[in-house]
Amino acid sequence: MARPLHANDLVALLSADFPGHGGEYLFLPGGRREDGESALGCARRELRKEAGVTAHRWRPLGSHAITLGSPARIHLYEARDLTLGPRLLTEPAENYKLMWWPIVDALQAVQEGRFLLPAGPLALLLATHCSAAT
Repeated sequence: MARPLHANDLVALLSADFPGHGGEYLFLPGGRREDGESALGCARRELRKEAGVTAHRWRPLGSHAITLGSPARIHLYEARDLTLGPRLLTEPAENYKLMWWPIVDALQAVQEGRFLLPAGPLALLLATHCSAAT
């Protein structure tokens, strides 16, 4: 999963309706790795596919367990120096809406519970914390 950051600290956020969870939620571009694909390769592919963005700088934000009951891990990255291009959406993602938000507003949305899955908020918080620490 990538936290794409545009030149003036705008974050590429996606939103979609999840009726089973009661409405529309925000999330960051990301997805499952394909066979033989590296975690970074997956982040690059998903960012291009879902947001139409190519990043020229990547910073790892760590690998984190998804649940206690599974050995699966999520690999988080911050993407910078972005180039915009066409989105390559497939069937399940064609209703994703792409928006560019100021990081402050994205963090406010985290506090408001507007993200369905925890990986997006974790990536935003880690990227913000790591940027402030360096």
